Amino acid sequence: MLRISALALAAAPLALTAAFMPAPAIAQAQTGLAQVQAHLRAVNTMTASFTQTDRRGRAMNGTLTIKRPGKIRFDYGRSANMLVVGDGRALTFVDYDVRQVQRWPINDSPLSVLLNPEQDLSRFARVVRNDAQVLVIEARDSRRREFGTITLAFAKIASGPSGLILQGWNTIDAQNNRTQVRLSNQRFNVPVADSVFRWTDPRRRGPRG
Repeated sequence: MLRISALALAAAPLALTAAFMPAPAIAQAQTGLAQVQAHLRAVNTMTASFTQTDRRGRAMNGTLTIKRPGKIRFDYGRSANMLVVGDGRALTFVDYDVRQVQRWPINDSPLSVLLNPEQDLSRFARVVRNDAQVLVIEARDSRRREFGTITLAFAKIASGPSGLILQGWNTIDAQNNRTQVRLSNQRFNVPVADSVFRWTDPRRRGPRG
């Protein structure tokens, strides 16, 4: 079911496997992580279109909205009658077809790398590619198996915040479910209302925040 891949995204490498390279020099790795950290801190909000693909090649499309710290929304539109929403504290998976709601602490998801720009990436992330066009990092918290692994790819574009534009990511969760997300139409630091991250609880009437 396509819903399983969305669930893996909430709970948890861009065909990046071929892009991996031998471990870069320590100085280059530090520079790459510092650039990603600067990018995350420079982006207060981001909107984008996304295509999400599971390990069986099944795809869903939608819109992504991020507002730091901690807020994120995957709206699948007509692809599926569901949402993944982060309200700053927890990630919530809402399936309106079966009236199901599940929640996880944001810090237990690999998406926390994107949502908390104050984290020290050097504690749990490493650079796997850093050249003139692309910067790729892999993050994994060995102390928390439920965190899984996330591999983020950034294009080096001078007009992007700190010279980077997030192109997408892959996640592998603790159950080895792989999810790929590719982004397009990225926009940074545009006005985003907090109401975007509210949702209607299918188990009862009324919005939740």
